[in-house]
Amino acid sequence: MSESPSGSKTGPDESAGKGSNTEPGEFKRSSSHFTDRITADGRDGWPVEPGRYRLVVSLACPWASRALVVRRLLGLEEALSLAVTDPIQDERSWRFTLDPGDRDPVLGIGFLGEAYQAREKGYDGGVSVPAIVDVPSGELVTNDYQQLTLDLSTQWGALHREGAPELYPEALRDEIDERMEGIYRDVNNGVYQAGFASSQEAYDAAYAKLFARLDQVSEHLADRRYLVGDTITEADVRLFTTLVRFDAVYHGHFKCNRNKITEDRVLWAYARDLFQTPGFGDTVDFDHIKRHYYQVHGDINPTRIVPRGPDLRGWRTAHHREELGGRPFGDGTPPPPPPTAEVIQPL
Repeated sequence: MSESPSGSKTGPDESAGKGSNTEPGEFKRSSSHFTDRITADGRDGWPVEPGRYRLVVSLACPWASRALVVRRLLGLEEALSLAVTDPIQDERSWRFTLDPGDRDPVLGIGFLGEAYQAREKGYDGGVSVPAIVDVPSGELVTNDYQQLTLDLSTQWGALHREGAPELYPEALRDEIDERMEGIYRDVNNGVYQAGFASSQEAYDAAYAKLFARLDQVSEHLADRRYLVGDTITEADVRLFTTLVRFDAVYHGHFKCNRNKITEDRVLWAYARDLFQTPGFGDTVDFDHIKRHYYQVHGDINPTRIVPRGPDLRGWRTAHHREELGGRPFGDGTPPPPPPTAEVIQPL
């Protein structure tokens, strides 16, 4: 998505912003370049309007997966259309080679980078997902993956489905923000800091922080079903998108190998609980995830061989987390099945 340690502007780092290695060998992620917000009052010039915008994602990318899950839970499928890129990008950016004629049928472009150029002529920075594009103008609106999903919850309320859950309830925002900050720093981004470290010291530090945080989260979740309160919130969405990729790619590919998620009784049950909740597992495509990480990250996996494992059947096994209580959707209801065009082959 953004510039990789090997210099590709779309390379192995799917997150928004430009990634680089800094002394002594630490991988550093910079902030998003395009941070306009789509709001109910249109304060940045981009008012919420049904059908006006298109969400561009890669099913491989954990940051884009946040947006997929939140969009499903809130029922925004008709209001915010979806474009899915090929999991394998090239030097020209994320590409629409899954669509007829290798062009997005709504935006009419072959590469996401064209929307970036439409917004800022001569732009030569990272091209990242998730991204929201203004359909009438073809211009990128935002690639601010940290704010994007919060705005879907707080600014798009008039277009939410009936029964949509509160993923960012005002009364719990301070606690949600605190949880998300630690999880982002040490887990969401921590796996990348371990995987792209170019010195033993940087790797060791990232590895230590990652597993210290996972241990803390596991202890926190031992007697409660969700991270904050008794319902699913944005914090759970952000943790899930890393946990669901952990054993398939981060454990081996990124050398985050103290233990697998399946070997942590609490986190494995928690991850399965969310995976089996409508809106979570039905947005996950392990084929895209594995092919992207193992085939794009040539510096880490020069053979580009995609491993056959792990066995994914365990994701559908009983988790028993309902015994802890909690109401997944609060006073709301589960989302309906995904639109036919967005159905992912089940496990």
